[in-house]
Amino acid sequence: MPPSIALRMNHALPAEHRDRLLRVAREAHFPQATRLFEEGGHADRFWILRDGTAALDLHVPGRRAPVVETLGVGDLVGWSWLYEPYVWQLGAETVTPVRAYEFDAVAVRLMCLNDSEFGRAVEHWVGRVLAHRLQAARTRLLDLYGPYGSGGAR
Repeated sequence: MPPSIALRMNHALPAEHRDRLLRVAREAHFPQATRLFEEGGHADRFWILRDGTAALDLHVPGRRAPVVETLGVGDLVGWSWLYEPYVWQLGAETVTPVRAYEFDAVAVRLMCLNDSEFGRAVEHWVGRVLAHRLQAARTRLLDLYGPYGSGGAR
């Protein structure tokens, strides 16, 4: 289940909030096969992909971590930075070389606290991404480990 275009920052946030967020971004470049974060680690930043792809994976004891979703241009990489205890719930690795906007989580959380309208918009956007990611992870795990690939639509 690929991410919906409606979940991408350019579509999910009003222009004024998008512009405000981009003002605190920095350019980041990662080679192929770079681990962006590990499940269980401290979530202190997030990214919007500008070029390339990244895969989200999930630790499954005794097995290789399955990819639960592959993200592309415009997609948000990381949502755990917004919700306490700020611990990554998935892992992420670049599939191709990646160019991204990188954001400091503390700075963005402070922006959300200082401007309730901006904060609501960011929280709504990230919450929608989170709901999509949880469904994608559930579907992928059922496809991999459920009887007869039971992760399809009901």
